[in-house]
Amino acid sequence: MTEIRTLVGGRGLVESPRWHDGRVYFSDWSAGEVVAADLDGRAEVVARVKSLPLCTAWLPDGGLVIVDSPNGRLLRREDDGSLTVHADLGLTGWNDIVVDGRGNAYVDRAGFDPMAGEEVKPGFVFLAAPDGTVREVADDIAFPNGMAVTPDGSTLIVADSYRGELVAFAIGAGGGLSDRRVWADLGDGTPDGICTDAEGAVWYADVPHDRCVRVAEGGEVLDVVEVDRGAFACALGGPGGTTLFITAAQWQGMTEPDPVRPGSGRVLVAEVEVPGAGWP
Repeated sequence: MTEIRTLVGGRGLVESPRWHDGRVYFSDWSAGEVVAADLDGRAEVVARVKSLPLCTAWLPDGGLVIVDSPNGRLLRREDDGSLTVHADLGLTGWNDIVVDGRGNAYVDRAGFDPMAGEEVKPGFVFLAAPDGTVREVADDIAFPNGMAVTPDGSTLIVADSYRGELVAFAIGAGGGLSDRRVWADLGDGTPDGICTDAEGAVWYADVPHDRCVRVAEGGEVLDVVEVDRGAFACALGGPGGTTLFITAAQWQGMTEPDPVRPGSGRVLVAEVEVPGAGWP
């Protein structure tokens, strides 16, 4: 059994782990905070944004961008800690984000408000290009969640939580998407946050099944890391790229006043064999 330890505890709905410059960054949606922690668990709040969801990504120039969902913006954290507008997305309901090596920011949004108990409607993926333009590049994803770009920069993979699939698109020269296909049918899997590794496999976090699962294209299960609470997202990093960071909390329900049990949010770490590659 894979050894798991708690790096940071006592948090709320934790999401969006991202390894950068010797620390893991993650979001606490309950607190409206972006937090950075070193491998000894020393943590500091680096940004405060009242946004639910609250996801982040790193630009090629080292800038941190933050999804401000209720205001329909991408914010950039400047060196002095201030926040400026990186892109105006318009609309609301934005969820996850990934930025590729050319600075293309892919942001997805649901077609309905699950926390308000609305009827399910398919969601979308939008591109916020380096030139500042924003446009829709994919639709008909039942519930778009985590996203990743393959190590060669050619493919965007999107987790469709409600259909239990990882959906892939070819990334064009201008950042547009084409050639949609099901990258993996996950059966009863419910993919949330995802990441890719150096062998082209995908790790996905699964809230209802309390686990992170590594799958090959086509859906073959290669590895499983079991945790003791809902796993919301995962990312590879650490000095050798083989540390799997998992954000997890005790899930109470989408329409509950507190979707997770207060104080149950943790950043967990486990060592795996294949290092991370690609984005995030």
